[in-house]
Amino acid sequence: MNDTDTSFVDTGREVIRTEIAALNALETTIGDSFAAAIELILNAKGRVIVSGMGKSGHIARKLAATFASTGTPAQFVHPAEASHGDLGMLVQGDVVMMLSNSGETPELSDMVAHTRRFQIPLIGVASRPESTLLRQSDVALILPKAPEACGTGIVPTSSTTMTLALGDALAVALMRPRQFTPELFRQFHPGGQFARDMT
Repeated sequence: MNDTDTSFVDTGREVIRTEIAALNALETTIGDSFAAAIELILNAKGRVIVSGMGKSGHIARKLAATFASTGTPAQFVHPAEASHGDLGMLVQGDVVMMLSNSGETPELSDMVAHTRRFQIPLIGVASRPESTLLRQSDVALILPKAPEACGTGIVPTSSTTMTLALGDALAVALMRPRQFTPELFRQFHPGGQFARDMT
């Protein structure tokens, strides 16, 4: 391994260490707000609508898929498309979970206003407690302050990793009260290796 290769390896390891530290910080924040978010979702008669813009939107798509595959009906709604008619996908009985590291993403404003107008419960995930999103939310899940792993603070890395892990934690915590079993998981994954392994 030459000096350049060593430098690449060192950088890669440093990124992983930085994101591990962020996840350790996130673990300490799991408490009453997390439990309140679980209760909101369990009491919903409809779906969990997950939304976010940019990198948060990519995480939101994954979380909607994870919820849906583990017994919690869920759907991703793109916030920009919501402003052009897809707000009709949000109805009373749903719970909306919106992701935004800053909590000030302008594209989310129409969805936030829609949830307030029609009394649709809103779970906000952001890093700034004073942000518009978290102030408007019924339940605020606050990401801890953690440096992004890029070293410049501009590339969503630690923040998106924490958001993904937080969503996974919600999905898994919901599985127990829903009595979600491997058999049910298989029903949602008939085409995967998991289903073949269970036959």
